[in-house]
Amino acid sequence: MLLVNSIDRLSLELLLDRYGVHLQLVSPDEVIPGSYWGEREAGLIGSNLFARHDTPLHSVLHEGAHFICMTPERRAGLDTNAGGDDAEETAVCYLQVTLADTLPNVGRERMCKDMDEWGYSFRLGSTAAWFAQDADDARDWLISHGVLDLQGLPTYDCR
Repeated sequence: MLLVNSIDRLSLELLLDRYGVHLQLVSPDEVIPGSYWGEREAGLIGSNLFARHDTPLHSVLHEGAHFICMTPERRAGLDTNAGGDDAEETAVCYLQVTLADTLPNVGRERMCKDMDEWGYSFRLGSTAAWFAQDADDARDWLISHGVLDLQGLPTYDCR
């Protein structure tokens, strides 16, 4: 599983910064502020995304995608629980895979593998199968909210 300390962190920070999200690393022994799942999983408070060097990249991208996909009103009061409905959660998962494709030496295939390893579950049995065959609703949601363009590429705009 790719961890924050095993990727090009500057590229990750620049990607998140395009959306107004600020990656803040905490020390290895510190509890991650705003972490919904606890342990080493990323956390969100306002526009700050907290992680440690041992935080999985998929967790950082997932929480960043929550920030991007939520309404401005929810974003303004964000503290730990991103909330949202099932359609938004599915869109978050789709966006997290799409954003992985923008990072050097990460990509869609690796993100899908890491999501499967963590325990994401989709009807078709794997993240890659879902993304390729069953995620039109998520893609359409992202396009309709201006997060992806008609080609399915990031617009770098938040909802």
